[in-house]
Amino acid sequence: MTSNQNTECYVYITLPGETESVTAGRFELSNDRRGNALGRFVYGKSYLARANAVAIDPMELKLSGETYETARLKGVFGALRDAGPDYWGRRVIEKHAGVPQLGELDYLLNSADDRAGALGFGLGQEPPAPRRKFNKTIELAKLQQIAEALMREEDVKTEEAAQVQDLMLIGTSMGGARPKVVVEDKDGLWVAKFNRPDDRWNNTRVEHAMLELAKACGISVAASRIQSIGGKDVLLIKRFDREKTDKGYTKSRMISGLTLLRADEAAEARERWSYVLMSEELRRVVKEPKRDAPELFRRMTFNALISNLDDHPRNHALIAKGRDWQLSPAYDLAPMPQIAQDRRDLAMEIGDQGRFANAKNILSQYARFLLDDAQAKAIGSKMTDQVRASWYNFLRTHGVTEKDAETIRGAFVYEGFLRD
Repeated sequence: MTSNQNTECYVYITLPGETESVTAGRFELSNDRRGNALGRFVYGKSYLARANAVAIDPMELKLSGETYETARLKGVFGALRDAGPDYWGRRVIEKHAGVPQLGELDYLLNSADDRAGALGFGLGQEPPAPRRKFNKTIELAKLQQIAEALMREEDVKTEEAAQVQDLMLIGTSMGGARPKVVVEDKDGLWVAKFNRPDDRWNNTRVEHAMLELAKACGISVAASRIQSIGGKDVLLIKRFDREKTDKGYTKSRMISGLTLLRADEAAEARERWSYVLMSEELRRVVKEPKRDAPELFRRMTFNALISNLDDHPRNHALIAKGRDWQLSPAYDLAPMPQIAQDRRDLAMEIGDQGRFANAKNILSQYARFLLDDAQAKAIGSKMTDQVRASWYNFLRTHGVTEKDAETIRGAFVYEGFLRD
């Protein structure tokens, strides 16, 4: 475990089509005159001289020799923060370090090397050799036991320390606060998400069913499956930022919606949390805006129809397998039944009525998603009918119990969705 006295590190990147990383630049974290965190990043000259060099992200850190600065996100550039640990990862790192909180740079340095996206961090000017060993799906039972012990705030046995390190995954928006680990099978790498003891229903099976329902609604989603271990269900979500080759895994660059929006996580600084703004920003950077902007509209509509009220910007992402960027497959689709029937709000603004998850509000800014009036109405109408008619069958078909299905019934096409 590194010390929280570190103030700078090197940033490594795995270039498109490659399996070994190279040094992209150097990141420094300090304080300004007022004591506020200030981050600085500069690309290395040798990296800029590469014919195949690519920008870390298309927003803040474009390829150039200038020194970039930021005061957002505690001084950590969005694209770097996206490659760091999420809430669960931070919790595991803190548990392993035996301290309640670390410095922002230490979270980056102490994350597992197979984090989300194509970036890595270290104190050496040259990147370390990539680790070739991954947890196997057959080890899920043991990994789940460790995760459950961490959730109960229990101490983990010394001999299990190496596996605790393996739980320090995954960096950005693929899972949030839920306990998880990356595992490997013959098909590649998967994010394994576990149920929590305090879950009100079987979240793993419900999330899998929602991914399948979204796919049926014409949305591009991450591949997923359920694996039962010792009577407990585990959701496996395919890593869409990795591709298996004979030489190892290639890595796709990845940034979250929060980085795309140049937004902050703080509650008082969420004025840029907006689907409309996200559509406009992605239109500037993706290769096929006429494909990705309408796709974002579909996801916004689907989230409203299933009451996925935790659709914050980190639950959206862009990826770049080569030089070009595109909207990533959808993930983290979870219904949240509410008592309120008149109004429910998504986490991000939808249209003229703010965050109101209402059909009229969804249609109010259709043009910003590169749709015409007829196209937007057709998407909304067809998806509403699809969700209303099939949500129950999708849950039951994918192993959700009748009791759990009834518990979350109120999440789907709630009364206020169709009211003017």
